[in-house]
Amino acid sequence: MAAINPGVAFDAALVAATSFDDAAASATAAAIEAAPLPTGAARAARLRQAIGLIDLTTLQGDDTAARVRALCATALDPLGDGSLTTAAVCVYPAMVPYAVEALAGRLPVASVAAGFPAGLTPLATRIAEVADCVGVGAAEIDIVIRRSHALEGDWQALYDEVRAFRAAAGLAHLKAIIAVGELGDATTIARASLVCMMAGADVIKTSTGMEKVNATLPAGAIMLRGIADFEARTGIRVGFKPAGGIGTPDQALHWLALVESILGPDWIDPSLFRIGASRLLGAIRDELAG
Repeated sequence: MAAINPGVAFDAALVAATSFDDAAASATAAAIEAAPLPTGAARAARLRQAIGLIDLTTLQGDDTAARVRALCATALDPLGDGSLTTAAVCVYPAMVPYAVEALAGRLPVASVAAGFPAGLTPLATRIAEVADCVGVGAAEIDIVIRRSHALEGDWQALYDEVRAFRAAAGLAHLKAIIAVGELGDATTIARASLVCMMAGADVIKTSTGMEKVNATLPAGAIMLRGIADFEARTGIRVGFKPAGGIGTPDQALHWLALVESILGPDWIDPSLFRIGASRLLGAIRDELAG
């Protein structure tokens, strides 16, 4: 992924001045959905590109070492022809050692942490979990914020929390899940995104995949505009990861188009853009084989 985000000082005035209009976000998403999708060879090439951006994920209560090893084998050769890989494999903390062993350094292992999916365990426990995941080989940590900080406007508390996760992650890349479906409005999503970036998140991620509402194009538009503004202000490039409910080839193509329309083609790269998915690969594979 891109270089580690060192973070910047907390700026309460900037957070208070940050806002976003829900109607504008919806309009951006509607324009993406209305635009024609590629067809033929161009569509196939774009779908292959999407495969290379997937964090292939299993986050089930009945996950086993055998399931994780099989997932890793799929990630290393998703089309069965040796032509490409996914971007990473994402698992629960207890499954990290199995994934690290199976991938043998050929792909990064990402682990959810920090009290995933609710973020409501004690802060010390969440910080320790991040450090533990790095200690057993996770190269990327997908943390979840405590949503009440954002809902109550306690932005300093959110900054301090993510800053602590940043420190615990060390050289591992930190992806901050803001859970857009539980934040309520565009301005809260924009402010939560900004604070996480200020605190050192390398990637901002829409969802855990376990909320009632997960990744949506309007929420993505808000977060991507925030990433562009943050780079313009600080020179720091932060990545983006939509996750949850992305299961069809058309949905993947819409996300690629949205990212490219706001941030440009440089972001269509696994160093800056990931798609969190479990079902998407199978759907793309079926279409390419058909």
